[in-house]
Amino acid sequence: MATDIRDVIMIGAGPSALAASVYTTREDIDTVLYEKAVVGGMAAITDKVDNYPGFPEGIEGMRLAGQLQAQAERFGAQIELGEVSEIRDEGDHKVVVVDGQDVKAKAVLIATGSDYKKTGVPGEAENFGRGVHYCATCDGAFYRDKKLAVIGGGNSALQETIFLTRFASHIDLLVRSTISASDVLEKELQKYVDEGKVTVHLGTSTQEIIASDGKITSVQVNDNGDEKTIDVDGVFVFVGLLPNTGFLKDSAIELDEVGLIKTDTMLQTSMKGVYASGDVRSGATLQIASAVGEGATAALNIREYLDGLNHHVGNDAEPQAT
Repeated sequence: MATDIRDVIMIGAGPSALAASVYTTREDIDTVLYEKAVVGGMAAITDKVDNYPGFPEGIEGMRLAGQLQAQAERFGAQIELGEVSEIRDEGDHKVVVVDGQDVKAKAVLIATGSDYKKTGVPGEAENFGRGVHYCATCDGAFYRDKKLAVIGGGNSALQETIFLTRFASHIDLLVRSTISASDVLEKELQKYVDEGKVTVHLGTSTQEIIASDGKITSVQVNDNGDEKTIDVDGVFVFVGLLPNTGFLKDSAIELDEVGLIKTDTMLQTSMKGVYASGDVRSGATLQIASAVGEGATAALNIREYLDGLNHHVGNDAEPQAT
């Protein structure tokens, strides 16, 4: 029955989906969001967001997430706990499998985000957001004139290390084997090595992140077979991203080489009527502000798509001239 088909299903309830749902529900577009973990996504578990526009003193991640949720629900967004395992295209509607049950919708927005890969060493999870970070632009400014360790040796690790030199007095770059970043980034990093702001440790694996009284004090490393302790005030981990797209691996939705969702300029995926926004989208900037903006853009494009569907249905329903 048509009444069983929702207008929009949004998968994920982070900032991007919550912002999108504000736009859809304000226009009376029936919208339900399915979230398998925490409403607000990674923003909700970030200690403090210091670069979101409109909050000159910063805002706690949980508070920002709560305000986004309250705004979405005020306009009628329905937020449900549930894990999506599949999306199927059935023409003018899609089937989303939530906790094993089929739910139908005319359009779908995937905004499941990405998670940062973890090292898994002791002290990492326990100190997340309190000395262990995964976003230099989010949290680097907290470490002005402090000593930092950066874990990783790829493009993101070098890019973020270079960025962090704006704040930190010294950075120890801990590279498990050899640097795998581009030559351009290596040459740029070398300038800071020559200045004494960065020390690169090749063949160095992090063994433990050590904290005392809630503050990071050092990292224990294995440096080419030698056990060492490096005194630091904070640790930034850049060993890659893990897109939350496992449920799409057997679908018709096209992913890039790292598993992020490919979209066109309208943020539509390779499956018509299915859109993607925020950190799960290939080419995303991994910032809350841009994720919110993409959510709004996706919502406006979904509205146009639904208008097209309704116009098509309306024409089909018109009686034939006799």
